[in-house]
Amino acid sequence: MEMIRLPALRRVAVCGGTHGNEMAGVYLVPELERQQKEKADAVGSIPLTFVVSNLRAVKECRRYMDKDLNRCFTSAFLSSPITFDTPYEIQRAQQLNSLLGPKGSEDAVDIICDLHNTTANMGLSIISYSWSNWISFHIFKHVQARVRTVPVRLVLINVPPGEAYSLESVSKYGISVEVGPQPQGVLRADIFNIMKQGVDAILDWAETFNSGKVLEGGEVEAYMIQKSMDYPRDPKTGKLTAAIHPQLQDQDFCLLKRGDPMFLTFSGETLTYEEEEPLHPVFINEAAYYEKGIAFHLTRKKTLSIPSIQAKTD
Repeated sequence: MEMIRLPALRRVAVCGGTHGNEMAGVYLVPELERQQKEKADAVGSIPLTFVVSNLRAVKECRRYMDKDLNRCFTSAFLSSPITFDTPYEIQRAQQLNSLLGPKGSEDAVDIICDLHNTTANMGLSIISYSWSNWISFHIFKHVQARVRTVPVRLVLINVPPGEAYSLESVSKYGISVEVGPQPQGVLRADIFNIMKQGVDAILDWAETFNSGKVLEGGEVEAYMIQKSMDYPRDPKTGKLTAAIHPQLQDQDFCLLKRGDPMFLTFSGETLTYEEEEPLHPVFINEAAYYEKGIAFHLTRKKTLSIPSIQAKTD
């Protein structure tokens, strides 16, 4: 595969607290900023911006105040007029778009690394919108080589750029870093340290890329989201009638085959996976997804070939 030359990175942002009760990012972003100020005389080539995204939700230790901030970065929300009744998160999304964007423009931050925790057993997952974003693929490859304490995986969401709704989509090459399991509103030292290892590796990669070094391509394994599965529900009330089956709980990224246990009803009946194609579930029993009607996402695992890349330094 050929080598691709890309513009050097001009700005990188690390954001935490997009969800105010995902505590590793809430505490890591200020700590990274403090460390950066301490070593100001040895800063690298790339200006770094550190942002606590949802200030009000962080203060209240809630996921959000009025609306999920990580669903507010569509073109429609970012261009909507602000009125007295506008939800706080839409107002904040427009502020962040001004600070880090504007989305889709040449002035936008090159990379937003948005930090998240999940209650699911996801290890360290790099999430990207684009299925052809060579920057995010190379970042994943580097993080996977550097972080050895937990599995590191790449999850891809394929949506048109204008429909991307989360904070990292404001940047040119945005990624979300998901680390778990960690309960909402709880800070675990092991999860905090795994997230820090991941962010340190990402910032190290950015400096290496900007040095002009050729970064070799190769193959990466990715999990491509295909669809979402909801819990079984009572057709009249909409209330849940089953929970994740114990044999599936905490088995994120396993291969789910036809006939495998999927849900256990409250009356004790096992409901099995009936799809013809075996797929890999992720975000199994994520606490924040109950309100969204999602028990887990189903992904297809694929090996992708990525080209070598080099920053244009001339």
